[in-house]
Amino acid sequence: MRTEVLTARLVADRARVDACLEALFDSRSDDARTATAPRLDAAMHHGVMVGGKRLRPVLVYAAGRALGADDDALDAPAMALELIHAYSLVHDDLPAMDDDDLRRGQPTVHRAFDEATAVLAGDALQALAFEVLARAAPPRLPALMLTLAHAAGRDGMVGGQALDLAAVGGQPSVEVLATMHAHKTGALIRAAVRLGGLIAVDDDDPRMTALDVYAQAIGLAFQIHDDVLDVTGDTATLGKLSGADAARHKPTYPSLLGLEGARVRANELIEEAIAALAPLGSAKDPLACLARYMIERDH
Repeated sequence: MRTEVLTARLVADRARVDACLEALFDSRSDDARTATAPRLDAAMHHGVMVGGKRLRPVLVYAAGRALGADDDALDAPAMALELIHAYSLVHDDLPAMDDDDLRRGQPTVHRAFDEATAVLAGDALQALAFEVLARAAPPRLPALMLTLAHAAGRDGMVGGQALDLAAVGGQPSVEVLATMHAHKTGALIRAAVRLGGLIAVDDDDPRMTALDVYAQAIGLAFQIHDDVLDVTGDTATLGKLSGADAARHKPTYPSLLGLEGARVRANELIEEAIAALAPLGSAKDPLACLARYMIERDH
């Protein structure tokens, strides 16, 4: 797939999920049963709709299409993933966590509103994610719900955040750091690919195993590249304060391997991810291009 084709696909998929999310918020504001807390609604909207790469929904669409799913069937899991991701960012930015003032170039939710509203907005976004998926009632709903819950919870993203907090000021091994990232960042990326696949086929389809190997590799590569960008990027491009990891004494791949070592490891992971896609035949091409994008992006 040529770069310009990938770029067009990314733009189209981002626009699609943004339109779905905006329609979701509009429908809730028009419903008298849910329009009871306008400040909370505004905070939720701010947490989701101020921009973002939308990589997780894009992965839902790409994985689902690779196995034959229709875009309409992929909208609900794509939205659910982004709502979970947005909730996690709202909570990560809180003073009790990373205490960030900027997210995607805009004030974080607790700065734009207040801490209590930000906590509630994150809670509500998490619940809304499962509501969106349940209302769509796609085939294999139990497996989809379990995938999302596992990726978001103690054995996935939340567990990874706990490991991240515990690691501040320390110098863990590369293996320990990889485990932390596999939970904090990798779990939702792995879930995105799995949700897209499950919309199309049963879990025992051998291509699901190939997708899972792919997702694990790009999840870690994505985070390594984020660590690199925190060192090499600028605040305006990143949409958040650059150098924040070093300022908080967080262990990162560049701090353990050096910048060049981190880049080499990210490239190795991308090659592993692309190799894993062989059972998909020519359907693998968009996913392979997305893998390369993970370590070529500038924010």
